[in-house]
Amino acid sequence: MDDSVKQRNRQIYNVTLLGGAVNVVLVLAKFVAGIVGHSAAMIADAVHSLSDFLTDIIVVLFVRISGKPKDKTHDYGHGKFETLAMTLIGVSLFVVAAGILYSGVMKIVAWAGGSQLQSPGMLALWAALLSIVLKEAIFRYSMLKARQLNSQAVEANAWHHRSDALSSVGTALGIGGAIFLGERWAVLDPIASVIVGLFIVKVSVDLLRNGIGDLMEQSLPDAVEDEILGLAASVPGVTKPHALRTRRIGNHYAIELHIVMDGNITLHQAHDKASQVEDVLREHYGRETHVAVHVEPLTPNS
Repeated sequence: MDDSVKQRNRQIYNVTLLGGAVNVVLVLAKFVAGIVGHSAAMIADAVHSLSDFLTDIIVVLFVRISGKPKDKTHDYGHGKFETLAMTLIGVSLFVVAAGILYSGVMKIVAWAGGSQLQSPGMLALWAALLSIVLKEAIFRYSMLKARQLNSQAVEANAWHHRSDALSSVGTALGIGGAIFLGERWAVLDPIASVIVGLFIVKVSVDLLRNGIGDLMEQSLPDAVEDEILGLAASVPGVTKPHALRTRRIGNHYAIELHIVMDGNITLHQAHDKASQVEDVLREHYGRETHVAVHVEPLTPNS
């Protein structure tokens, strides 16, 4: 493992561990506030924070594996493990959301049937406000590092932090309404938990769609593929790049394409031109980009 990969992994560990430390604090604070403050929404929020902490562990473990160089059994490296981490985060979010939705709906049904719900206490409201501030801060920092490091797993984890911050906004509104509007509005607390659950479902589905798509070898976006063809065609002597195939390998691209060149040039010259195309693409998309170029001779019908 070269120094650049080690440094990248170290930075990913640092931002993930920082988020993990914040999650530990919030899990403890939210569970205490939810139980003592009699708030279903806050307990749901605590479960969400607990899932954040578990996904921090997933990121640390899988990024370590994804940073390993290619070997005999993994000719393209281990980058897919980072994509797998993002997918597992999406699964964990979906499971958490399902539990939150079920619990909230059951409380609303009970209230509609005449059951009296207990109003939450101020401790639950303060815990929600604290969560909003801390989780939004760690989201912004994580997104900054995800873009700097080009890490799918860190970006997925950042959105997990944002989902927790926004869920805490809904929690705070529900708890605050239940407290300040009187006991007959205590149903606002479980309503808030349902809204939180629906939002988490949206985030989890987005992560699963992207993660599963990459694991199933989906192509890069059309705009990126058009850019690749343009870069290849920019090399003097290279024409009609086509038969493009692309995919992601973790945080790197894999690119395969055909190019057309003068059929009268030597094999050595053709090889040099193909190498220039590879160099242009790696310079643009990163040195770890996998590039395979097939050369075709220019014919009268080409």
